[in-house]
Amino acid sequence: MTALLEHPARTAAADLTLRRGAARVLLDNWTGTSTVPSRTLYPHQWSWDSAFIAIGLRHLSARRAQRELESLFAAQWGDGRVPHIVFNSSVPDGAYFPSPDFWRTSTAGREAGAPRARETSGIVQPPVHALAAWLTHRANPRESRRRGFLPRLYPKLVAWHDYLLTARDLGGGGLTAVVHPWEPGMDNSPCWDASLARVTPADPAGFRRADLDHGHPADRPTDLDYGRYVRLAVDYRDAGYDDRAARHPFALEDPCVNALLAAGERALAEIAAYLGEDATVHAARADRITEALVARLWDDEAGVFLARDLVGDTLVGERSVAGLVPLLVPGLPDAIVDRLVATLDSPAFRTDRTALVPSYDLTGPAFDRTRYWRGPAWFNTAWLIERGLRAHGRHRHANRIRTAILETAGASGFAEYVDPTTGEGRGARAFSWTAALTLDLLSSGEDHR
Repeated sequence: MTALLEHPARTAAADLTLRRGAARVLLDNWTGTSTVPSRTLYPHQWSWDSAFIAIGLRHLSARRAQRELESLFAAQWGDGRVPHIVFNSSVPDGAYFPSPDFWRTSTAGREAGAPRARETSGIVQPPVHALAAWLTHRANPRESRRRGFLPRLYPKLVAWHDYLLTARDLGGGGLTAVVHPWEPGMDNSPCWDASLARVTPADPAGFRRADLDHGHPADRPTDLDYGRYVRLAVDYRDAGYDDRAARHPFALEDPCVNALLAAGERALAEIAAYLGEDATVHAARADRITEALVARLWDDEAGVFLARDLVGDTLVGERSVAGLVPLLVPGLPDAIVDRLVATLDSPAFRTDRTALVPSYDLTGPAFDRTRYWRGPAWFNTAWLIERGLRAHGRHRHANRIRTAILETAGASGFAEYVDPTTGEGRGARAFSWTAALTLDLLSSGEDHR
């Protein structure tokens, strides 16, 4: 496996050192079938983590990148959903909460098609997978063809998107909804505060938070928030993970999730065309999602896309990085792109010290520079925004973020996230998606200089 570290790369000495460090993180976090986000806090396989990890792994080993996605989709449910966690049966239940005995998906999720032989969670995460699959294929088309990678994965990706656009179109407006704060991947964002206030928290005596064994309480969600997360998950489980039968006190259309769904449909169009399938179906879907995203979630005064709370059918006024990720969408109107770039340059999201994008408005009332998604800057959202800026021809802004990612990732020990005002690493170190996306930017660097 150490041969991966010797993969040829035309790069400067500093970049080579960074590349070797990032590759080492991915090697160390490999389990034999997939990659854990970190060896301490996250000992299982996470859905959108694996997609980002595959995007980086493709530069080291296209086969391993393919296996990363294949292992995740091996646990796909019969209704098409891709669970946000696939549990490693060799890890003790007490090492992570909620553990398999909490979710009980092989029994509670039977009607929804949960795997009988694999334990998973019952909720989902953002759909980065089609984009990851297409990029992985392009890294080594010969190996992809040899293994039949795209023909095997394409129908699974279609079923995944079908689930999001049917069972999860809870608002009836053509967008997918999230039903738990863990689903958009930005767990304790201030965007969820008002919606979570409707949820009666579970009794804290009924569960033990394993995350505090590895993370500082000042960085992690509060006990009150965690109690609400548990209550939502229990109620969803007890409804058999049935999206239509379950009562959803928390149901929102998130701009990041839907932007990734639109971008994913564009990737599916590329995959379909390559396989000789009808690509127009996916292109049309991408157009419809983009139109709904603008119609339902764009707020010109705020200068960002906002989440829509489906319980009251109102936009949530909090501005977060999720509202900037739609820069990734190719068909976004030019006027909206201009407005989003202006917001990125504004005091709300511009951090001169690190040049990374904070997860929440720096001037907002709930900003907290160290607590998880309430302010810290994350590498995956920065990568998505960098990619979007470049696609829209905003190379100066993209280069600034690219440089910031590479400098901060290495200096922070490939941290899970950083303080946006100082660049100090927070959360877990040797974090897989930070390393993977560092590799991706290094490998595409010659095109950006």
